[in-house]
Amino acid sequence: METPCTGTRDTSRKLRASIGMSEDMVEDGYENITNIDISSVAIDIMRRKYEHVHQLNYMEMDARDMSFFPDKSFDAVVDKGTLDSLMCGSDAPISSVRMLGEVSRLLKPGGIYMLITYGDPKVRMPHLTRSIYNWKIILYIIPRPGFEKPGGSSSNSHLEPVPISDTGVLPADFVLEDPDSHFIYVCKKMDETTEVSDISSYPLIADAL
Repeated sequence: METPCTGTRDTSRKLRASIGMSEDMVEDGYENITNIDISSVAIDIMRRKYEHVHQLNYMEMDARDMSFFPDKSFDAVVDKGTLDSLMCGSDAPISSVRMLGEVSRLLKPGGIYMLITYGDPKVRMPHLTRSIYNWKIILYIIPRPGFEKPGGSSSNSHLEPVPISDTGVLPADFVLEDPDSHFIYVCKKMDETTEVSDISSYPLIADAL
């Protein structure tokens, strides 16, 4: 399946691990989106605000325990800041393992976990590369909207994936132009019939960023 940011119509089931972006996805043609948040206040507000949008379902839930859903329930999980929040807690290592384990459990084979985070590969890849998840990971590094390179020029090369080693090491000559960039990890769940060589690294679509 495609990642949930390509702008094409897709009726497969998606889980949002944080809320705020999925309403824009509906406008792009996506359907059957489940949004979760640990805050009952946030969920109530979003339910009332978007009660007329049948594609969206809002549920109060802890991302570390999503046992409400059976295994292999979702084609994609989009996480914008949820893992970042968990990593700020005193029990960060345990919380991250629980959440990522749940994400892996919920994904169908071939499904996508898209993590949008401020965490660079040095601090995020050790959590994402656990063999139990069996994820093929592609990394994008996206500067702030409107960011211009020194000299006043802008570049679309950021829409291409950044090469990384199996352990998440960036190229030695890689320069992070914008220190406030977002790191986007596109993690595809592999299975016995999927070979790593079969997965293409497609550029992100500019309109989705």
